[in-house]
Amino acid sequence: MFAAPVPRRRVLVGAAAGALLLAVAAVGIRTMDADSPSPAGATASHASPQTVAPGSSTGPTRDPANRRTVRLVAAGDVLIHPAVTEQARRDAARAGGMDFAPMFAGVAPAVRGADLALCHLETPLADPAGPFAGYPSFNAPPQVLDGLRATGFDGCSTASNHTLDQGADGVARTIRALDAAGLRHTGSARSAAEAARPRIYQVGDVRVAHLAYSLNFNGLSRPPGQPWLANLIDPPAILAAAHKARAAGADIVVLSLHWGTEYQHLPDADQRAWAQQLISSPDVDLILGHHAHAVQPFQRFGDKWVVFGMGNELARHEEPINDNREGVMARATFTETAPGRWTVTRMEALPTWTDLAPALRLVDLTAALADPGTPPGLRGDYRAACRRVLGYVRALGAGADQVVASGG
Repeated sequence: MFAAPVPRRRVLVGAAAGALLLAVAAVGIRTMDADSPSPAGATASHASPQTVAPGSSTGPTRDPANRRTVRLVAAGDVLIHPAVTEQARRDAARAGGMDFAPMFAGVAPAVRGADLALCHLETPLADPAGPFAGYPSFNAPPQVLDGLRATGFDGCSTASNHTLDQGADGVARTIRALDAAGLRHTGSARSAAEAARPRIYQVGDVRVAHLAYSLNFNGLSRPPGQPWLANLIDPPAILAAAHKARAAGADIVVLSLHWGTEYQHLPDADQRAWAQQLISSPDVDLILGHHAHAVQPFQRFGDKWVVFGMGNELARHEEPINDNREGVMARATFTETAPGRWTVTRMEALPTWTDLAPALRLVDLTAALADPGTPPGLRGDYRAACRRVLGYVRALGAGADQVVASGG
């Protein structure tokens, strides 16, 4: 069902002791994981923190000052509307089934060039044969994971307002599919013990933790006694989890938040308050935002960054407009500026756009504008979209010298 993963550079995945070893047949990557489900009655109180696989021999890259660096790429919402599924069927017409990879192909070079690439899977996943459903209660084809893995993503956040659309069964089914695809995950869990284990990726000898939380579940509630099923934004709980990840050995802690007001390009009052509280913690190094289906600003807080909203990565809303066709990927270069201290020394915005015809395709706008083969008619549309996206990204004062526009 799932294609072999593409070659990646130096990523190992955190593992819990005494669990499954998943060997991925790809150049430059080995994956170790221990996310087999724990018994339903397990509790977090005695759960061991997730341990980390031994570092690879290659290690992180180094900058001209011989400092270690890690380059992270993060993408916006992967929202599988029925039209996206139909395009996957058309792209697999000869072989049958579904092929999502062609829709992501335009951003694959940027994703594969990262040391660690993170996506945001907004929808729960169905069984491979379905039934599939779109808004308001999503149940998406798990074949999308094949496309994400082929594009070069290492893992996804799964906490969103749609996490509970298919209940606890949907959460478990989604995590099983992610595990089978070799994609790591954070934000939802099958047990208290699983939820208590920090998700830690190992990039060479650098450990990167990933946490994820959502502002709500569209009016749905987690079952009584199962708060671990999906993570709800609660600043004290987030700070405790970030501290736990740091104590488990994380050099860098990345926090994904599904928050904000849909179709608003500026952060709302809750986003601003949460951002200030959370990024001020020594245990949180970068915040990545999702949910609005519209690009929101990148803002610097001291020497840290909050990416308020990356818009959609891939979606096809019933009423497509510029806002939900535009997106941005964030590329953050972390540098070890002092022993054990990692800081984002370069933040890049990679604007994207979704073409609707003749086929649904995700476009890396900077790369497309640099390509002399891009048709003149499309070039004007792409240039306008790129300018809009960068305007939203810099709306809170981040200048071109702080947020670099780059497609390479």
